Amino acid sequence: MPETRSQNERFLRYQKIVNSISQQPHFGLDSAKDSCEFEKPFFVTRVITELVQDGWLIRDPQQGTYSWNAGKGDFESKKWIQQKVHGVQITSSPEQDRPRERLLERGVESLTNADLIAILVRSGRPGESAVMAGAKVASEYGDVLAQLPLAQQGELKEISCAISKTAYCQIMAGIELGRRVASVTGPRKRTAISSSDEAIAFCQQHFVRLIQDGRQEEFHVVTLDTKNHVIDTHCVTVGTLDASLVHPREVFRVAIKDAASSVILVHNHPSGDPTPSREDHQVTDRLTESGKLLGIDVLDHIVLGKTNSVSIRAT
Repeated sequence: MPETRSQNERFLRYQKIVNSISQQPHFGLDSAKDSCEFEKPFFVTRVITELVQDGWLIRDPQQGTYSWNAGKGDFESKKWIQQKVHGVQITSSPEQDRPRERLLERGVESLTNADLIAILVRSGRPGESAVMAGAKVASEYGDVLAQLPLAQQGELKEISCAISKTAYCQIMAGIELGRRVASVTGPRKRTAISSSDEAIAFCQQHFVRLIQDGRQEEFHVVTLDTKNHVIDTHCVTVGTLDASLVHPREVFRVAIKDAASSVILVHNHPSGDPTPSREDHQVTDRLTESGKLLGIDVLDHIVLGKTNSVSIRAT
């Protein structure tokens, strides 16, 4: 994206102030404002404050004066001003450092987690590029990437100032889309389920979202054909599980639609403990009897916990 007129003007404003005060090894705020009489005093104060925050200027609180920090190295004014004006946007980086360009040239498989997050963040903020934000978030969640969907916007904002509400929504939308693609492609592998252990294994793989970050109970139905191959999965209801909410009509409507021969019932316990409750058993018994009338078997009812899951048929 080419520089806009306002960006050019802002760059020049910064440059004039920096050029003026850089000629003074020591100076006070008032003298800096006097030497920058071409600029509004509040903006001069802002630039000096930013230089202090970034460690280029050191303020003597007793004298109220500022001096350049020689220990930080050579001050590259143009680079510093560009960061303040453009936020080190991806589009201003060398082409080989741009995740989007590398994705198009080498394929998405070549990108790191930091690159993928940077693409979702999209644009940075003054002093923090999308690439920097992606690197920070990827580093923070490096060993616990599965916890990223649980992060709130404020938590990611603490990691990087570039995580705005828009960036946060884009990250969460990207994660959810990936889950949905995985859930659609999963059943199409024609998984066969012939035991409670296989039912648990399938549910733990397919309902990862519920296991990891389900905050309320959700009731799902897995439909199967005559050879116990998975046809599809359906969310029937969200909320506290009891007989009044899980109505046979809703459960077997999706089973009839899929021409299913049998079903597996699935729900999660947000507490993390998969021990079936009295209501869980009641719902299982009621739906089993309803299924018999329709000729659709209820093969099992799997309760998902945080670390393990339980088959009601096997208990």
